[in-house]
Amino acid sequence: MLRTPSGGAGSPGAAGAEGRLVSIGTVLNLLREEFPEVTISKIRFLEAEGLVEPQRTPSGYRKFSTEDVERLGCVLRMQRDHYLPLRVIKEHLEARARGETPQLPAPAKPRDAALVAADDRVAGPPGDAGDITRAAGAELGAPVPAPPVRIGREELLSATGVTESELGEWESYGLVTPHPDGGFDADAVAVARLVADLGRFGLEPRHLRAMKAAADRQAGLVEQVVAPLRRHRNPQTRAHAEATTRELATLSVRLHAALVQAALHAGSH
Repeated sequence: MLRTPSGGAGSPGAAGAEGRLVSIGTVLNLLREEFPEVTISKIRFLEAEGLVEPQRTPSGYRKFSTEDVERLGCVLRMQRDHYLPLRVIKEHLEARARGETPQLPAPAKPRDAALVAADDRVAGPPGDAGDITRAAGAELGAPVPAPPVRIGREELLSATGVTESELGEWESYGLVTPHPDGGFDADAVAVARLVADLGRFGLEPRHLRAMKAAADRQAGLVEQVVAPLRRHRNPQTRAHAEATTRELATLSVRLHAALVQAALHAGSH
């Protein structure tokens, strides 16, 4: 059970009733007891998706009640234990708020977990410039790591609605890469779906090579920053390296989204 800001086991709404509201940093510390990989970016993402609605101070700072913290814990738990997409989680919570008693869907089958994880990656955390990051298709700051499962080639073709020759072309350009066993993980599924979506606008794999090269350069830059942390003797420092990697990746995607939006605005003037 999550701990209340005062340190005791709390019930939903207790902090709100007592007027005890906490900052997003405190929420992060409370959640990390059960969800060690959660990040501030993920909390903001869940807020943007309407899964939690913290209060705001006159200066714009977020303030969370115990009910908010418990709700966030519930969302993260449903992601972790049931591999549920955020859309389904939101519908479940809304039904509970109406006084209904909805049943959680059965936990996803292992082969479906990669598809569910890919759904949330394609949704992506919104950038400051709006939901353009959805188009960029990145959810790189998720607190729940993608399940270590893969889907087969036929399942990927079915999930993306493309032909074998199209998938082969993506592979030839390095956009999608199967594992040695021939399977595709959640990252590959997310990339494949986005490549397919862009293809419907006439963008071919050869047009996307620049995006792939830019992504590789961004990943290399992140690796330069976190490499010293990963080599550290302290296990906590090495664990911090993974959280830092996700945070830097999320910020990189948000910057890319903002730059694209700025360029489009400049071009329309």
